[in-house]
Amino acid sequence: MTATAVPVLTTPPRATPRWYADVGGVAAAISLLIVVALWVANRGLQDFGLTSAGRLTGLIASDLLLLQVLLMARIPLVERAFGQDRLARWHRWTGFTSFWLMVVHIVTITLGYAAASHANAFAELWDMIWTYPGMLLATAGTLLLVLVVVTSIRAARRKLRYESWHLLHLYAYLGVGLALPHQLWTGTDFVGSAASRLYWWTLYAGSAGAVLAYRIGLPAWRNWRHRLVVTRVVPEGPGLTSVYLTGQRLGELPARAGQFFQWRFLDGPGWTRANPYSLSATPYGDRLRITVKNLGDGSSRVAGLRPGTKVLVEGPYGKLTGETYTGGPVVLMACGIGVTPLLSLLGELPYGPGEATLIYRARTEAELAFRDELEWFATHRGVRIVTLLGPRGAQPSWLPGNLAGHTDALPRLVPEIAGAHVYVCGPDAWTESARAAAQAAGVRADRLHTELFSW
Repeated sequence: MTATAVPVLTTPPRATPRWYADVGGVAAAISLLIVVALWVANRGLQDFGLTSAGRLTGLIASDLLLLQVLLMARIPLVERAFGQDRLARWHRWTGFTSFWLMVVHIVTITLGYAAASHANAFAELWDMIWTYPGMLLATAGTLLLVLVVVTSIRAARRKLRYESWHLLHLYAYLGVGLALPHQLWTGTDFVGSAASRLYWWTLYAGSAGAVLAYRIGLPAWRNWRHRLVVTRVVPEGPGLTSVYLTGQRLGELPARAGQFFQWRFLDGPGWTRANPYSLSATPYGDRLRITVKNLGDGSSRVAGLRPGTKVLVEGPYGKLTGETYTGGPVVLMACGIGVTPLLSLLGELPYGPGEATLIYRARTEAELAFRDELEWFATHRGVRIVTLLGPRGAQPSWLPGNLAGHTDALPRLVPEIAGAHVYVCGPDAWTESARAAAQAAGVRADRLHTELFSW
């Protein structure tokens, strides 16, 4: 994939039906309504008090916990409908909501049982843990979930390497599994209701099955089928390295320009830790390419990869694709390493000569990557390349510091911006600023495409 042989696909990918997202949202709402209805059917309202309220908060917390698992189970239809950045945000919100409802469940159940037996609340909690079936396991599961929640707080995440955080986050699955027995053995809604048992067993089995099928089974099958290996490793600029890969039957891999995979390079210690990298060239024939910036974590190993290194992948993921683009003006706004998925989109989108503009933000000219390829797109497909160079200003802006006050910069750079499809990729703060600028310039929400890759 050199500058003189840039792969280009002119057939746009098949769009994901919009009703996929509607069905997913309705299914989640129905699951919560079923939980409340089953609680009411099991005398939740008739016996309402601390214990009954504790049952309800525990049931809703469990339902949200399982929905949280499903959100990140990598179910292809769900990924295609929502995109990983939206799923990750909902996963986070659902997780914190579930956790605090679980805390309320523990407190209200303990106070309710203590009031019924005229006992001290702390003594009652101790007695429940040691004498009720499954409660020791549930306590261990709760402590694991506390660990996951604490390390998911933004201040804590900033102090952890991505690989460390990801490993700790996997303990959530163990926490969910350990919480199950106490519901089966002592939960009123399990013991006294066949309908409740059927619902909860179905939800637990569906969640576990989705994780096994799509987090383990599907990636294992794709890796066996496609057998990716590294063919070339090429420096692209300061701290930037491109990795070229080949494999078997890659034309059958459902990857689109703009998507990313989780990558594991089998080159020695540390191979078990996956990192997300976007495709930096349009998938073409039996070839793929990613470009990685050295950020000091697992990405630092990429520059030392050797041809022949075997690779394991999970994916593809992401909705920063051209599936809804059918032609007309297109504007791609990139900052730093965010240019990689947009470069792959330049090769796939079916724009006409002069219809595409790439706005490329970097601190210095030395940080501009893929100059030969960008020149090829400018010469052969009429892409207009706009570079914005300079350090950041004191205030957050998508523009360099010396231009940060120009609020009308985007429509001045691209007069047709209001009617264009706009794709934005870069660091989170920059992406939010660029997105706001596009909205202020009149870009419709359904034509503004972004995907955040923070964890």
